[in-house]
Amino acid sequence: MDNRILDFIDHHHVLSCAFCSEEEIYSASCFYAFLDEPARFIIASKGESKHIAMVSKNHHVAGTIHLETQEIGKIQGVQFQGIWRKARMKESQAYLLRFPYASVMVPKLWCIEISYIKFTDNRFGFGEKLEFSTK
Repeated sequence: MDNRILDFIDHHHVLSCAFCSEEEIYSASCFYAFLDEPARFIIASKGESKHIAMVSKNHHVAGTIHLETQEIGKIQGVQFQGIWRKARMKESQAYLLRFPYASVMVPKLWCIEISYIKFTDNRFGFGEKLEFSTK
């Protein structure tokens, strides 16, 4: 994955993720840790939340991370697609290392294995995009 994408992801900590199950769509914002090779986001969420119920029926998710700005020349953001699953031990450790206070809550940790990322960065030119795919 291009280092400009990795740098953007590393400088942020909240993503918005979209879920779809049958005729219903839902989204949630989550703190994340990121691990590369393979690319994946690690997030915490209660097992009884609405989006966890939905993702148990459809493991495909999509999401965004973006910089808030009103200046067109500074727009930056990531759009991604991936597959949702329970986090493994190393992934859980990465999350708790980034957010040590979360260990007090004994969170349920999840992983989004990235299949596609598109990074927009207008600092390189209006509408300039970088893409990464595992497909």
